[in-house]
Amino acid sequence: MENRAVQEILEKQLLTVAKAVEDKLDEEIAALDRVDDDDLEALRERRLQQMKKMAEKRSRWISLGHGEYTEIPSEKDFFSAVKASDRVVCHFYRENWPCKVVDKHLSILAKQHMETRFVKINAEKSPFLAEKLKIVVLPTVALIKNAKVDDYVVGFDELGGKDDFSTEELEERLAKAQVIFFEGESSLKSSAKTRSVRQSSNADSSDSE
Repeated sequence: MENRAVQEILEKQLLTVAKAVEDKLDEEIAALDRVDDDDLEALRERRLQQMKKMAEKRSRWISLGHGEYTEIPSEKDFFSAVKASDRVVCHFYRENWPCKVVDKHLSILAKQHMETRFVKINAEKSPFLAEKLKIVVLPTVALIKNAKVDDYVVGFDELGGKDDFSTEELEERLAKAQVIFFEGESSLKSSAKTRSVRQSSNADSSDSE
């Protein structure tokens, strides 16, 4: 008797849920029925404008050097670069192994994050800039937003303290600082798997709105 009562309660609950789902579907169908041709045309036009704006933005990013990891030849060029792009990741380096490790990861990320400019500059040949930005430990990656240094990744301490950290770990650190985006229209992130440099056999960007 008790089992039958429980069964009846469950059946009533299932019927209630089914009725709620059915009502929700009816509402959605009715909403679609109310969309006339003018509304659909307005939606298409809005989407076309969004696509056009994004294409123009990508074109400008490319013209500014987004999508590639490049070296800045002089301190003067550094200031020009950070003024031109809303988000810049700048690696202050010298010729040593730790800096080469960072180079490999940033080369990968530059292609995955078109919305951010990725650059590097030789700290030993840029004494004024290194002193102004208090660059002491190399490698140091300066995270720059709206022409101001917002954060730093100094050495490998935040990446496990070793040089075998993965590209994904560095990517997550940059995303945390909001100097790159993980997804959405701003990112052209590829589907390629990220990996550590030591696992790779190949050892060797937003403008203003």
